[in-house]
Amino acid sequence: MATTISRIHRRDTIKSILIVIPSVILIGIFVYGFIGNTIYTSLTDWGAKAGLALHPVKHFIGLANYKNLFTGFIHSRFRQDLVNMVFYSIFLLAGTLLLGFFLAVLLDRSVKYEGFFRTVFLYPMSLSFIVTGTIWRWMLAPSGGVNLIPEIFGLPKSNFLWISSRQAVLIFNWQNIITILLVPFALIMIYLVIRNILKKNINRIIIYSILSLLSLLYIFVFKNILPPILPYKEPHGFKLATVGIIIAAVWQYSGYTMALYLAGLRGLPVSMREASKIDGATEFQYYLKIAIPNIKPITLSAVIILSHISLKMFDLIYAMAGADNINTGHPSINMYLTTFRANQFALGAAMAVILFIIAALFIIPYMVHSHRERQGK
Repeated sequence: MATTISRIHRRDTIKSILIVIPSVILIGIFVYGFIGNTIYTSLTDWGAKAGLALHPVKHFIGLANYKNLFTGFIHSRFRQDLVNMVFYSIFLLAGTLLLGFFLAVLLDRSVKYEGFFRTVFLYPMSLSFIVTGTIWRWMLAPSGGVNLIPEIFGLPKSNFLWISSRQAVLIFNWQNIITILLVPFALIMIYLVIRNILKKNINRIIIYSILSLLSLLYIFVFKNILPPILPYKEPHGFKLATVGIIIAAVWQYSGYTMALYLAGLRGLPVSMREASKIDGATEFQYYLKIAIPNIKPITLSAVIILSHISLKMFDLIYAMAGADNINTGHPSINMYLTTFRANQFALGAAMAVILFIIAALFIIPYMVHSHRERQGK
């Protein structure tokens, strides 16, 4: 009997492997193979001279393309695009999470015609970024749309250039970019050190202590000793032209976060709400101190997904502001122009790899966290 069961189990295992092998091969070639080819291309000098030749001549140049993107004189636009991407991500996350949670709370109170309002809030998500961009480009036109709203109340119309303004705020010098990035990193490492001291996890205390020490050494010691990454000051900041695109993106994805939060709130036990009322908690205190901590995994999932979306805003920006609007730029737009207009394939591949690494910084920690949670259960 045991032999028969073992034989059936072995046969099922072989069948499972045979079924999975074609998918593994296809993913290996068309996903990881192409990623590897892109990384290799970014380490070469494949540019306009070789062009689209059948057998282009490429030479290995190492990290020169990456160095040029972060320190080269002619690539200041790419650096501003990276800054724009950070602000796109921050405001998209903040706007969609806050507005989505607010809408979810309203619907969680069992309002009349809930199904209708839920459909209205979710509808923007069903549109493509191209459609959203076209609609909002008309609405944010300088001579009409939103700028005419003040006239309804007898006020002069607004002249704000929603997607073409050249003004910038929160300006900083790119020479200080390493310090700007290391300050929050050092604070996070110090927090993790303190947290693991309380947990008495010696290995992590040592790792986080070393990382925090290296960060602080650079900030307070080596910053003034090492040469700056640029020999001249290069100002970058938050371009006000990106405000219109941020509004459109928040409008489209706030319904998505609303649906996530509403499902989470509806999944909480009714007894939890009733117990909070018996203890004298107000509705505000219930959501702030009970509901929000209990739906933390939903917030984490929303942050990961929306961060990933913020890296892929090519079509929205292209539809609203065009590819040549430097004030609303994004690394994906720059990658498209560099690769398919300028035929600088190696530089375009380097931009793609940078975006890939940034996306991995969000996805990999989330996957590790999810794996650890599953193991804990």
